[in-house]
Amino acid sequence: MQFSPNDIANNLQAQCASLASTFGFNAFRGGQQQVVNQLLTGDSSLAIFPTGSGKSLCYQFCALHLPHLTLVVSPLLALMKDQLAFLEAKGIASGSIDSTLSADEQRTTMERGRSGEIKILMVSVERFKNERFRQFIDSVAVSMLVIDEAHCISEWGHNFRPDYLKLPDYRQQLNIPLVLLLTATATKKVKLDMAKRFAILPEHIVQTGFYRENLDLQVLATPEQEKDQMLLQIVSDQRGCGIVYVTLQHTAEQVAHRLAANGVSAKAYHAGLGDEIRQQVQQDFMAGKTQVVVATIAFGMGIDKSDIRFVVHYDLPKSIENYSQEIGRAGRDGQLSYCITLGNLDGLNTVENFVYGDTPELQGIQHVVDDIRKGTQSAESGIATEFSQGSQWEVQIHGLSTQSNIRQLPLKTLLVQLELLGVVRPQYAYFADVRYKFLKDKAEVLKRFDASRQVFLESVFQHTDFKKIWGSLKFDTLFQETGNERARVVAALEYLQQNQLIELQTKQMTDVFQVDVDKLNQPQLAENLHAYFVNKEQKELQRIAMLVRFFQLDKCLSHNLSRYFDDQKAPEKCGHCSVCRGHIAHFHVTNIVPEIDPLAVAEGMQGLAKHIEGKVNYVLTADTYCRFLTGMSMPLFTRLKLRQLAGFGLCEKIRYATVKDAVSQILARV
Repeated sequence: MQFSPNDIANNLQAQCASLASTFGFNAFRGGQQQVVNQLLTGDSSLAIFPTGSGKSLCYQFCALHLPHLTLVVSPLLALMKDQLAFLEAKGIASGSIDSTLSADEQRTTMERGRSGEIKILMVSVERFKNERFRQFIDSVAVSMLVIDEAHCISEWGHNFRPDYLKLPDYRQQLNIPLVLLLTATATKKVKLDMAKRFAILPEHIVQTGFYRENLDLQVLATPEQEKDQMLLQIVSDQRGCGIVYVTLQHTAEQVAHRLAANGVSAKAYHAGLGDEIRQQVQQDFMAGKTQVVVATIAFGMGIDKSDIRFVVHYDLPKSIENYSQEIGRAGRDGQLSYCITLGNLDGLNTVENFVYGDTPELQGIQHVVDDIRKGTQSAESGIATEFSQGSQWEVQIHGLSTQSNIRQLPLKTLLVQLELLGVVRPQYAYFADVRYKFLKDKAEVLKRFDASRQVFLESVFQHTDFKKIWGSLKFDTLFQETGNERARVVAALEYLQQNQLIELQTKQMTDVFQVDVDKLNQPQLAENLHAYFVNKEQKELQRIAMLVRFFQLDKCLSHNLSRYFDDQKAPEKCGHCSVCRGHIAHFHVTNIVPEIDPLAVAEGMQGLAKHIEGKVNYVLTADTYCRFLTGMSMPLFTRLKLRQLAGFGLCEKIRYATVKDAVSQILARV
């Protein structure tokens, strides 16, 4: 029996029938039915449910009863794959367009999307910048946009991702009537920020409560040298499987090796491993072949395993939000599960360094501003191309990151800030390198079309620089000589590929921005942007300090964690946390922190200055020296292979502020 959206929204019996027949559930969980009813009656919604409480079912159920495609934006490939496997098991037609798919697989998915065969399509937010994807999605009717881990859209959130800020514009451009935002971790400030960006009314925010009575929270003040023995004891006492979270990749390898050496089935998981290895570790864990995964935060978001019995934080997490997300992966089956933190202050410098490393130096920001200025001057020089009319700036993020010495994520944040200030406005993105080869003879391809289209295609082929069998399209000369616009050309090439007449390849994503020259030239633009990042840096450091204070509270941990996420209904004393049992943690520095050797630091600084002399136009500042001495990963260091220098990482165990004091004193004497 088929039901319309209105039938489903207004008929409990119809809902239950559909829920049971497709998903095998007899009833909705708390909050799900309200979200479903709101969406199916046309009201965009924000759902804040605890991890494992069935957020995904809200869009999966609605997608079956909406007339067109449901487009899901997910921040992690593993999360997409897990959701797709679930949908496939339920017989729901779905797909993804992602970097792991071949050209043929992507083409097949797009064809299924155009034909209406697919009900749910999953993509990353970055996919919207892909002109081929934009061509595709413009041709498909979309009923609903779903944004998973929606807290990424808020600058106040812990995992802020600049590209998420563009989603409201994408929604408007694609004329998508419905939006569903999903998250498990949102403070009151983040919640209101998310809703405002998508004009979601307060009455359509559904929050079911954060408190989980089956999670036993323990904080154990543990000296660094005793962590391994404590961890082994914890794992030995547990009968089920678990996750051990660490900060650094090499720590994951070391801890997994030590556990394995003591008879524990343990594997490391981190972003430095190859895709195949990570997939195998995840599959073995899901299948119960591996008891413990020792992981950085790269592991977990795509894990839908209900019987994880313990989560151990071997190192301090990055924030209270990260902590809550990570412990939320335990006990999704409702059974008792243990969340244990082995705490001290030894690794605090490592967590802080992630924050310092994401603060661009003033000269890096000035480089970006100057690059925009040069770009707009080039665009106004009279060279006729389709894209260079007026004050426009074209940029490839990877290259600009290298030249400015700004990591890619903070560089994207910088571009978003320039958008918010009205300096730049994103227009579109395109591939600088578009290549194709013929799968059928060119004459045979042309014969398939009428005379006018043959003329158009012949002009495209004539403005292609072929080397052997592959040809690179010269869009600029094509536009100058024929006036054929890029959008039409790309659409034609996509059509030829769909019909297996050519094979198409695209590379070098280029973003195009409209520039307001007056705002670009306002005084102290770079200084104001730098002040924004310094302020953001201080807020992130405060977030870390708040985390340390939380772990040392003398009142119920569960209650305070729930209050942090605006849940006022949690009991004041849960009875299942270490504080309620009378154990209050007090963190200390437990290893001797090496004192700074001013002579060694001065030699390291001198070695750095000598190494880069004449190689780059970059002024070494106190912050550059500090990042070198504390062993941070920066584009400049990678470009010049500075990790090989003797002073790199000399002060990696010392807090950044202490190193900066020493560096500043040395520079003052020079």
